[in-house]
Amino acid sequence: MTHATAVPTVALHDGIEIPQLGFGVFLVPPEDTREVVEEALRAGYRHIDTAAAYGNERGVGEAIAASGLAREEVFITTKLWNASQGFDSTRVAFEKSLGRLKMEYVDLYLIHWPVPSRDLYLETWGAFEQIYEEGAARTIGVSNFRIEDLERLESEAHRRPTVNQIELHPRLQQRELRDWHAERQIATESWSPLAKGELLSDATIGEVAARYGKTPAQVILRWHLQLGNVVIPKSVTPERIRDNIEIFDFELDNGDMQAIERLDAGERTGPDPAVFVEP
Repeated sequence: MTHATAVPTVALHDGIEIPQLGFGVFLVPPEDTREVVEEALRAGYRHIDTAAAYGNERGVGEAIAASGLAREEVFITTKLWNASQGFDSTRVAFEKSLGRLKMEYVDLYLIHWPVPSRDLYLETWGAFEQIYEEGAARTIGVSNFRIEDLERLESEAHRRPTVNQIELHPRLQQRELRDWHAERQIATESWSPLAKGELLSDATIGEVAARYGKTPAQVILRWHLQLGNVVIPKSVTPERIRDNIEIFDFELDNGDMQAIERLDAGERTGPDPAVFVEP
């Protein structure tokens, strides 16, 4: 039996509310996805983040269908892969994603990467706007967009994104981009929120965790929440899946937040959006 944890929501500028803590399935093998997502739903997650490129949309859809939860109880995000950018190809790819999920709509649809060298994201966004207007995506956003990419959408598109999902963790805090988002009411969503586990042995994080009787991962996720970020940790381990949602019974004080802020080093664990073009 599933139970919902009281996860706060972030109100997007179009009125849609997104659960602030979600569950990511990047690198979850397709054959394991249904079981892992079912475990997340049992733990109380109601926001699942997948992508066409992950190859596991089908397992996400199967887990939701098997959960007994009503479709509207779960917030589903998926993403358009780079090779599918362009107006017509976006429409085709979106329908394929819906087919794999076995859903009539998604809650959030994202352009996965800007791929500025191909110069297709504006045309692609036009298809996203159409998908939104048709009600097949309740809200639309982008992922890995830089300020210059967002400025172009702002000047040339009809709608602005509600979300930008970016690599963000204590060693890559993206302050300038977060401030830009905040000025325009675009939600910041953090992927790789734990820096692929590299931060779990950090001495500063460890000291904070010991004071609160929490794990390093719980402290980092709490830091994200207190910044106002939407955050989507991923794990395939049931205990960690459960631990990652047990972060609503404590609050970091200002000194702890500042100590974590000082860990910023501009270090990426993933690709640079300025040059990433993998098809």
